Amino acid sequence: MAKPVTIADVQVILTQPSKSRLAIVKVITSEPGLYGLGCATFTQRIFAVAAAIERHLKPFLLGRDVDRIEEIWNMSMVHGYWRNGPVLNNAISGVDQALWDIKGKRAGMPVYDLLGGKSREAAHVYVHANADSKEEVADQARAYMEQGFRYIRVQMGGYGGKGSPMVKPRNAPAGAYFDPRDYCRKMLDMIAYARAQVGGEVELLHDIHERLTPIHAVEFAKDVEPFKLFFLEDALAPEDIAWFRMIRAQCATPLAMGELFNNPHEWQLLIQERLIDFIRMHVSQMGGITPARDIATFAKLYGVRTAWHGPSDTSPVGHAANLQLDLWHPNFGIQEWYRPSELDYEIFPGLPVVEDGYLYPNEQPGLGIDINEELAAKYPCREIVEEWTQTRLPDGSPTRP
Repeated sequence: MAKPVTIADVQVILTQPSKSRLAIVKVITSEPGLYGLGCATFTQRIFAVAAAIERHLKPFLLGRDVDRIEEIWNMSMVHGYWRNGPVLNNAISGVDQALWDIKGKRAGMPVYDLLGGKSREAAHVYVHANADSKEEVADQARAYMEQGFRYIRVQMGGYGGKGSPMVKPRNAPAGAYFDPRDYCRKMLDMIAYARAQVGGEVELLHDIHERLTPIHAVEFAKDVEPFKLFFLEDALAPEDIAWFRMIRAQCATPLAMGELFNNPHEWQLLIQERLIDFIRMHVSQMGGITPARDIATFAKLYGVRTAWHGPSDTSPVGHAANLQLDLWHPNFGIQEWYRPSELDYEIFPGLPVVEDGYLYPNEQPGLGIDINEELAAKYPCREIVEEWTQTRLPDGSPTRP
């Protein structure tokens, strides 16, 4: 019997080539030259994830058989006793993706072939048009259409429509202020304008980013219905998911939800009751490829499509993992795409490329992506206190970002 290939080391590579701080897990095996990469990026708590991997997961994993992905994932989840939290989930995800990368390399196959093979040759993506005025948003959307994109998310003034004048109390603390009611009025006007300018052929999307009270989210979803969105994203916070029943009963606006989800109880109800149309978890937030595979299959039974979270705070390794799932899963819907910089492509050789609105794999084994560690080290993670998540209502009350 051949000697098993085991985990010899687990390393965390932190880098920040642009705005987002990224965490890459490198699992080194007992076979010389064989390693795997995974995304463990939780950019707002990046150093906590690194500590969880280095101080807790690594000692637990050393010497384990790299082929036993399912066992390692399940035991990693329960080994800390408390579970389903974002720091540990991200740590486990980085290891899980790296193990799938290793398995693909050992088999000489892309991960999508290990999952069951392709359902499509490439994945449709959507990109973000975000500007300070509705005219600029429409101009950006048209520019993306000229580049071949057919799915475009339209936002104005960032999440919550920042920049609106408002009257604050005396001695109001600093923060990222926004006015939910003003947001509703302006976003509906912007979406109506964008639809009129770009026509009906392009698919438009919009992200509320859980900025509204539940009843106002219901109202917004009804009001936006005439503009035929491809989907309305994160209309509610995870704490308010029971309100999806009311939205579904009131309108036919397609709904997407999930990037903040950690716990299976958060997505199971929405899928089983068919209260959403797209499930869009952050694959490194939910624990990696192993649970994403299971949830995609579960969602297929109820006609819910995938739209995995894919902003700039999903690392390029995470985007490569997303694409493997997209190519395999028969009930794929759409993939968010952050339009990487040239530097991203230099640091992460093999990062997938877009052509005419489709994201294509490179057909290499595993996840098909690598990292230039020397170059990544030139862009260390900065010590910062996030500002955009310090959100407040006009009277200064803290609220969800």
